[in-house]
Amino acid sequence: MSYAKELKRRLTLPVIAAPMFIVSGPKMVIAQCRAGIVGSFPSLNARPAEELDRWLSEIKAAVGDAPFAVNLIVHASNVRLQTDLELCVKHRVPMVITSLRPPGEVVKAVHGYGGGVFHDIINIRHAKKALEEGVDGLIAVCAGAGGHAGTLSPFALVSEIREFHQGPLILAGAIACGAHVLAAEAMGADFAYMGTRFIATQEANAPETYKQMIVDAAAEDIVYTSLFTGVHGNYLKPSIQNAGLDPDNLPSADKSKMDFGGAAAAKVWKDIWGAGQGVGSVRDVPDVPTLVARLKKEYDAAKTKLCGA
Repeated sequence: MSYAKELKRRLTLPVIAAPMFIVSGPKMVIAQCRAGIVGSFPSLNARPAEELDRWLSEIKAAVGDAPFAVNLIVHASNVRLQTDLELCVKHRVPMVITSLRPPGEVVKAVHGYGGGVFHDIINIRHAKKALEEGVDGLIAVCAGAGGHAGTLSPFALVSEIREFHQGPLILAGAIACGAHVLAAEAMGADFAYMGTRFIATQEANAPETYKQMIVDAAAEDIVYTSLFTGVHGNYLKPSIQNAGLDPDNLPSADKSKMDFGGAAAAKVWKDIWGAGQGVGSVRDVPDVPTLVARLKKEYDAAKTKLCGA
């Protein structure tokens, strides 16, 4: 049985919850896994570094053999990369999500204990490079995705990837309801990658004002800029305005000054809030089990509508 089919067999819904800066933590990951999807979090959310060991122990004790993922930022500025990778190996994290640079060293370490590595990509060049490094699957981060995102249509990127890669493929970009999950499968992806929808949940480690801003927002309230991290991403326009900036006149960032490792990097723009264009489908703040059950109901209804009972 293929990796994708085996993973789907263990899930209620073919959904992987995206790892989100600050927002994703043990409480949400545990709730997501127990609800039958893959929960995930960025390793850098666990601060100080020693906290990551505790987080991984807590999650594994709570979810048993349910699959979950840790996101590692593969970049020279991430001084914690080696330490965090060693902890992932120690705890035998089932899935590791890598971002930014080619993840060869991560692949070797994770494959050593039988884990899987999935790499964020926004174009074909990045996809082919990641596969050359030995990753198990790709995460196609398309136009409209929250946080760091690309600009390509999911139809275009997924179709081109499937010309040379038949392994696991995860699709990200404004996926906010069960029908969207089915659509991702229909166009050739194995799993949907959902982040923004989970910000507006009870378990999310986000201020209530952030959650409410998600609920109140529409797609036109999303701004695409590289200013805040040096990498282009999507952010909530009202949060940019609240920081005293003009969202229509933001300068570009200097890529050479990207910093994904220091505590200062987590503080400078902590009130600039990421979100994808799928915000227009978010209208409440349920708990994770309620949301996943709703997504499953929407998914099944969409399948019945298209394919019949």
